[in-house]
Amino acid sequence: MNDAQILRPSGQQALLIDGKAAAAAITARLGAEVARTGLKPGLAVVLVGADPASQVYVKSKGKMAHACGFHSVQVDLPADVSEEVLLGHVARLNADPAIHGILVQMPLPAHIDPARVIDAISPAKDVDGFHPLNVGRLASGATASALVACTPAGAMVLIEAAAAALGRSLRGMEVVVIGRSNIVGKPMAQLLLQRDMTVTIAHSRTVDLAAVVRRADVVVAAVGRPEMVRGVWLKPGAIVVDVGINRLVGEDGKSRLVGDVAFAETLDHVAAITPVPGGAGPMTIAMLMQNTFEAAKRAS
Repeated sequence: MNDAQILRPSGQQALLIDGKAAAAAITARLGAEVARTGLKPGLAVVLVGADPASQVYVKSKGKMAHACGFHSVQVDLPADVSEEVLLGHVARLNADPAIHGILVQMPLPAHIDPARVIDAISPAKDVDGFHPLNVGRLASGATASALVACTPAGAMVLIEAAAAALGRSLRGMEVVVIGRSNIVGKPMAQLLLQRDMTVTIAHSRTVDLAAVVRRADVVVAAVGRPEMVRGVWLKPGAIVVDVGINRLVGEDGKSRLVGDVAFAETLDHVAAITPVPGGAGPMTIAMLMQNTFEAAKRAS
């Protein structure tokens, strides 16, 4: 991936970090590796119920897996499936040598304990990077043997590419991660620490959040609140990765997707920012494919 190619003009000072282009470069490379090596990575996605958003995500994952030359399986289960039946499907996939990655689409119905399901997935096939063993490996710095959560892994790729294209070193930079979830905030902080960055995790209880954000050279917004981060909060020249995807409905009844950052307010003074959509979102699926390929290589 050519780092400079993922930055494109915004029409104002800020450059846009093109997650679609970065994701396309990653999946193209994976497809070429599959063709070259003859390896056939297998990805199984388990969908419980008929949540429309989950169905869209699962369809996108299956489509991308096929595009990369992977073996793709989808297991559809009713919303009232018992936890034990779901765990039985996970056990079957754990034992299937043709499957190298297992993903149980979240959220699950209220009667199913997601922690128990995640724990049941073989750590070697945990391509979501949520199993405690993979979380622990990441926290200890053993990223070579871990499967890292896809969204922060993709965000890290974008941050590194943007910094390289701007001629900056990440070492020693101050970064603020807004959000402390197990899915994004915490693993994101671990990845940034391993790049020798000075990391602050901010959240809803942070005193004077705007002041904390304003000192950051890099900001990762992952709080799940539409346009919460205002333009005046951001340091001039900052690199901003907006992980939030929020749907706003206008007075005319039409909806639009926005991030956690008030995008239009940033363009005259930050150095680079991810748009929503088209920024961090496409990278999540690309890194899922990357994790599945890595799991297949380890298994072989």
